[in-house]
Amino acid sequence: MATSKAAKVEAEIGKVKEKISEFTAKLRELEAKKTAIENSEIVDIVRGMSIPLEELATMLQAVKSGAAPASGQVVPKLKASEAGAEGGAGTEDGE
Repeated sequence: MATSKAAKVEAEIGKVKEKISEFTAKLRELEAKKTAIENSEIVDIVRGMSIPLEELATMLQAVKSGAAPASGQVVPKLKASEAGAEGGAGTEDGE
């Protein structure tokens, strides 16, 4: 009787290890997907900035060294009241 209980527990251990392996693979897949999405968003942001490719590396180095705003924004932000006057929709946080 003790052997069959041990065999059942051993079988359950095997099933749990298999599930762990499946979840680990799924986690790696999701992490890779998240990285790809983040990279795509970064590319879209950079393209939207209309900065010539030759100047991009210089600007990023300046941001990294603290010589430029960390947001990458080159012009001052409009205040919420100015954004409304310009027809901008604005956001809840005022950006």
